[in-house]
Amino acid sequence: MINVNVHEAKTHLSRLLKQVEEGEEVVISNRGEPVARLVAFKRQEPRRRVGFGKGTVTFIADDFDAPLEDFADYM
Repeated sequence: MINVNVHEAKTHLSRLLKQVEEGEEVVISNRGEPVARLVAFKRQEPRRRVGFGKGTVTFIADDFDAPLEDFADYM
């Protein structure tokens, strides 16, 4: 854990953010009193819901694999 004062945090914010990305934790103090903590932001994967698409899938027709009409008549 890294402790810095407000002035140092403002001056070296880019460096501190890089250290946070690498897993460090930064505590920012104002007049010796801790006021903030910088930690890495963890993105959450959207949760998949079971049965979300229920009823939206249609089944294949019984004649799906039946021979097609002769399209020569249409040309």
